[in-house]
Amino acid sequence: MSELTFRYATEADLLPVVQLLADDEYAEAREKGGDTIAPEYAEAFAAMQKMAANRILLAEQDGRIVGALQLTFLPGLSRRGATRAFIEAVRVASNLRGKNIGTQLMKHAIAEARAAGCKLVQLTSDKRRTRAHLFYRRLGFDQSHVGFKLELK
Repeated sequence: MSELTFRYATEADLLPVVQLLADDEYAEAREKGGDTIAPEYAEAFAAMQKMAANRILLAEQDGRIVGALQLTFLPGLSRRGATRAFIEAVRVASNLRGKNIGTQLMKHAIAEARAAGCKLVQLTSDKRRTRAHLFYRRLGFDQSHVGFKLELK
């Protein structure tokens, strides 16, 4: 296998990105994978494209998308006006997990955050994802907060 390259997703990448989102034991029931793009994904991606600080970072190998994450930069007042980077929906193709792709993808995202002037990188992870928690700790993340969410229906 060749080395990884990184770039931001375009509309043409939407199908493989959604397939990666669905290629997950916890997300497969809530995501709509398959061979076509559901309209809600296209609408969400179009909205993201209008926001310069909200992107999908891709990892490619041998011309194939093998990993993705959402990277969002958000200015704030706390921490003396620090900009934060939020990382969401980290995925690596299930047949390639454990091959250092996630580590390289995350390190690239962190470097992008640093280059954008961010002072902090944050992420959340489902409490059931104990292997992911170990992965994030190995990258230097501190499990410092308790997260909450409220699903709106």
